Amino acid sequence: MLKKFFLVVCGSFVGSFLALVFFTLTAVLMSFVIFSSMSNTMGGKCEKNSILYIRLDGELNERSTEMSQMMAMVKGDDEGQDLSTLIKSLKLAKNNDNIDGVYLDCRGMASGMSSLYELRNALIDFKKSKKFVYAFGDEGIMQSDYYLASVADSIFLNPEGSVDVHGLGASTPYLKGLLDKIGVEMQVVRVGTFKSAVEPYMLNEMSDANREQQEHYLGSLWGVLSKDMAESRKIAPETFNQLTDSLMLTMGSEELLKNKIVDHLCYRTEMEDKLRRKTDVEMKDDLRLITPSELILTDNEVKVGDKQIAVLYATGEIDGSTSVPGMGEEGIDSESLSATIRELQYDDNVKGLVLRVNSPGGSAFGSEVIWKAIEDFKKSGKPVAVSMSDYAASGGYYISSGAQRIFAEPTTITGSIGIFGVMPNASKFINNTLGVKIEEVTTNKNAIAGTIYKPLTEQQKAALQRMVERGYDLFTRRCAEGRKVSQDSIKSIAEGRVWDGITAKNIGLVDEFGGLQAAIDWVAKKANLGDDYSITTLPETEMSFKSILGQMARSNVEADMQRRMGMFYTYYEQLQAILNRDQVLCIMEPVEIDF
Repeated sequence: MLKKFFLVVCGSFVGSFLALVFFTLTAVLMSFVIFSSMSNTMGGKCEKNSILYIRLDGELNERSTEMSQMMAMVKGDDEGQDLSTLIKSLKLAKNNDNIDGVYLDCRGMASGMSSLYELRNALIDFKKSKKFVYAFGDEGIMQSDYYLASVADSIFLNPEGSVDVHGLGASTPYLKGLLDKIGVEMQVVRVGTFKSAVEPYMLNEMSDANREQQEHYLGSLWGVLSKDMAESRKIAPETFNQLTDSLMLTMGSEELLKNKIVDHLCYRTEMEDKLRRKTDVEMKDDLRLITPSELILTDNEVKVGDKQIAVLYATGEIDGSTSVPGMGEEGIDSESLSATIRELQYDDNVKGLVLRVNSPGGSAFGSEVIWKAIEDFKKSGKPVAVSMSDYAASGGYYISSGAQRIFAEPTTITGSIGIFGVMPNASKFINNTLGVKIEEVTTNKNAIAGTIYKPLTEQQKAALQRMVERGYDLFTRRCAEGRKVSQDSIKSIAEGRVWDGITAKNIGLVDEFGGLQAAIDWVAKKANLGDDYSITTLPETEMSFKSILGQMARSNVEADMQRRMGMFYTYYEQLQAILNRDQVLCIMEPVEIDF
């Protein structure tokens, strides 16, 4: 019997060891293949009569990282989509004599509205070169793609294709009824009438305050987007909105043509023939399409010197996970980010800092840690600006507030200056449904407080409320100091209210409209660098076998859960976050905006 036991144990050990060796060798081989593929593209060339080919599909992330490129290749994608690469490629294409134009292949790209706005402006800037911009939709053109395609000289659509422009809408599932049925109470302490992140757990329907703020910022955002599309298509704004309200998705292609939504009808092969004629390429030859990443690899003007502007990305939830579009798999580690800022503070080669923020917020304590790092950085005398992307809300605004200049787009979502804490009480579920009885022995009356198996006492609730109010007072004070206004004036526009970029600028939360480049230009001017500087992009991303395999596993699991749970996945993530941490939060509500 003992011998058999040892044989089983040894067999299990050998099996596990062989499995580990197999997965390690697989990871090594996979990495070799990926790096070989990446190296094969290095030093590519851009032939005469080339077209910059931008395939609008997948998720548009903030920036390209080695990890995102690897994951895209592992999944079989041509390349990862990221805003920084697309914008840089358009800038290069504008001045490259071998590039004849841009071809937008509309396949359905998911993106935040501010990222689309910034990319659209880059396309408009490219058109100053007098080179062509063509857009093509095969099965259909989604609203996000159409916002970009509307800039094109001509929009081409498959005769059996469709265009889906429908406006903006926000969906918020309210979960209190479900929680009541299973015997779970979400005990909430908060400051801010408009701080609606906790509403789905404490109400059965939307509050008047939350409805007011959503109607305001969605209306303002759609005002920008619809006006841009209408003007580009030379359609009166009221007519464009009438077409939007008429279920454009159901329109036939001839009707879309008649209403100037598209310009021409053709199949993909016919579209490719048009591009051949446009670029003087023989019909028998392949089109000379060059992707954004391939074009960037042809750029030899890489400057590295002792005059650097650091662009530091703060992307995702602060000290937590995120599912916000455009943030990929990143998150903000407050300790790591603040340490990087300190390194930049004492780096003599770094002459200024741009903090690129795309965050709905997160930990209140983590936000304070990053705020302090920015304050210390300013003591070096180096200029610091913030460039807001799709979101810079709640804790995302907290870490932005100390910058000397804040840039945002009209479509940026910001504000949400408020704070809350949530503690689940599952005593009914545990006692009644599960039939579990929990006994306690304590030395003091609050020795066991904040557990899920019993409700908070009135004393404990009052103490937590005081703590949250102190956090709110600190938050508004930080904003007031950064914006150089009174704390009362900040409180009058705070209360957890979410603002669009236009309103945020009008009420003083933002200084100037502009994208990342505008913030870089401001810092360069402030530091008296002229055009003689290089850009350093941080933070660097981890590249190891462990991180690659871990990311692959997480990505597959999360993708499956998102597919199964739909809009409820965001709330599942938030509930997991609430259960797994004990800090109060500065975070915007997870609104599902249909764009």
